[in-house]
This record gives sequence, structure tokens and C-alpha cells, in this order.
Amino acid sequence: MAEEINELKQQPQAERQMYSRPVFRQNLSVNSLQAQRVMARSFDRVSNALFSLDVILRIIGDLKEIDQVEAVIHGHIDKVAEDMNKALDQLSKVMADNGIEDTPGYSAPVTYPIEITSPQVAQFAHLIRSLDKLMSIVDTLWLNSVLTSQQRSDATYEWQQRLIKLAGRIIGMEKRARISAHSKGKDEEVAEAAPEQETTDVELSSEAESTSKSTESKQEEVAI
Repeated sequence: MAEEINELKQQPQAERQMYSRPVFRQNLSVNSLQAQRVMARSFDRVSNALFSLDVILRIIGDLKEIDQVEAVIHGHIDKVAEDMNKALDQLSKVMADNGIEDTPGYSAPVTYPIEITSPQVAQFAHLIRSLDKLMSIVDTLWLNSVLTSQQRSDATYEWQQRLIKLAGRIIGMEKRARISAHSKGKDEEVAEAAPEQETTDVELSSEAESTSKSTESKQEEVAI
């Protein structure tokens, strides 16, 4: 692995950009409005940020830095996944306690073609699938009058925002890597290999800026 990375660093820039990467091409079907919003607002941008992070760190860093950043991202994703699984278990029990077995269909499901280019992208896609499942259970309980409209609204908004915030953090880590590249005089090389993608979503941008400027997390400071 180390030899592969060293070889890649020594290649001319044009050849480096042609580096062949493994990819799974899939179709991700999303039913709930909340999961569709997260998908439309953040998936492509997060996927690009993860790709750019990998490229930037290979230009300015070493294997240890790459592993540290991946560990931080895994930690953020795992925390959301853990909390979501707990919520799924709790609400599934509420369904069972109320003798509810069926979940509703949806009037306007959307299928998104996606590319899985890293383990982190696969994890984020899995979170969206889990969000979709969780929203289906929330809607089931609401349609069966177990949850009030306000409880349903609070739950759907809370989990939608958890994933939006996670996406913003990942984008913020990419921004911090770009700042590091600038401090090391690698701006042009990074711009050629991984052009910066504008973040137009206000919430994503705000969370990304907060993450990129934050000095409170010692683990992320070490990583970036």
C-alpha cells in the first residue's frame, strides 16, 4: 500500500488524475420525504468531499494522517448509526406493543443512481436507507394514531437534521484539509487534482464552516 501511494505521488499530474478507482454503481430507492431531502441536498456533495479529502491528504500528508481522518469520519458516522438503530428498535417495539405489523407505501418514491467510491460513501448511503426505514415506522405510528402530528413532525425533523449536520461536518473536514494544503503551498496541485465544489445549501455550508474553524475537537485537530 505504501509503495502504491509513493508511486502515485511520483507520477506526473495528468497521470495521477487518470488513477483508476474501484466503484460500485447502484440505484438507491428512497420513499420518505425526509430521506429524499437528505439525499438531494447532501449525498453528491458528501461523496465529492470524501473523494477530495482522500486526494488532498495523499498530496500533503502521509498514511498516518489518512488513517486518522478516516477514523474521525467513521466515529461521526458510527455515532449517528448507533443512535438511529436505538430509535429503530424502540419504535419497532412500540409497533409490536400496539399490534401493528404493516408499514405504508409512499406515493412518490424516488430512485437515485449513486456511485460507491469509498467505505465512507457506502456508510452514508446506508444511513440514508436507515433514515428511510425509520421515517416509515414513524409514519406508521402516526397513521395508527400512536404518535400525534407534533410528535411525528419533531421526530422527522430531528433525524433529517442529524444527517444534514453530519454531512456538513464531513464537508467541513474537507475545507480544513484545503486550508492545510494552502499552508503547505500545495494549492495549485490540490486544485488540479480535486477542484473545490461550491456548497450552496445554507445549512450544510454553515455546519461546514463551523467544523472547519473549530479547535475544540482535539481528535480532529490531530487528524487535519
